[in-house]
Order: sequence, then C-alpha cells, then structure tokens
Amino acid sequence: MVLASAAVAQESPAIGWTLLDQFDKPYTATSDLKVLLIAHDMAGSKLVKAALADRPEGYLDARHAAFVADISRMPAPISKLFAVPAMRDYAYRVLLDREPRVANRFPATVDAVTWLQLEQGKVVATRSYDSADALRQALERGAP
Repeated sequence: MVLASAAVAQESPAIGWTLLDQFDKPYTATSDLKVLLIAHDMAGSKLVKAALADRPEGYLDARHAAFVADISRMPAPISKLFAVPAMRDYAYRVLLDREPRVANRFPATVDAVTWLQLEQGKVVATRSYDSADALRQALERGAP
C-alpha cells in the first residue's frame, strides 16, 4: 500500500554523498540515480528484503536505484557481529547509514520504506510503502 504521495522541493541534494555497503565498498550517489529507497527502521528493511526476494543480483542497479538502511540506532556490537554479516548474503547492495548522514535528510514513515524519485539529483516525488508487494510492483514499473 502506498502511504503518501507528494511532489517535494528538496533543498538537500539527493546525490553527492558516499556510504559504505555491507561489504565495506563505497558507493557514491550520482545524477544517474533515479530511485533512492530508504529504510529508517528494521521494519522498512524487512519490506525491502521481501520485495527483492528472488530478484537477481544487480536488480536495483539495472533500475538506477539504491537502497539505504539507517542503522544509526542499532547498537554497534549488534550491527557489527550480526546484522551486517547477515546482509552479506543478500543479492543486493545495502548502503549502511551508520551516523545517519543521508537518511535523516528525507521524510520517514514508521514501518515503511521511503521511495524518492530523482531527476538530475533532485527529489521530484516521494512515496512511502508499507507493503512488499506494492514496493515490488513499483520497482517493476520503474516509477512509484
């Protein structure tokens, strides 16, 4: 289910930042990025995991999409010993926002995934998904 829909004039650019993924490899958001998915909590991360189940490696990249998980509230020992190693089994890249430096720039909905639609690095629309099926369908369409 789509929880919110609105065009957004975003002052903070949605590109130009760099985060490390679950393999400690850097990812820098460029103007090629069209969709930024943000999970502000564990429930949002689980929605993304369910939506991407059985999708091939490179699925998000092929759609010019990236996924940011805000893990800033997770205790460091838990993230280091359990959460991040578990993410290494995923067939998609998880950009880890440990401080947070990226996720806090954008709107959050509890127990949902924020979808930012980008054009030339600017946010042109946002959506929030609380259903893995709805998120999967939006990813297949390439638009929220």
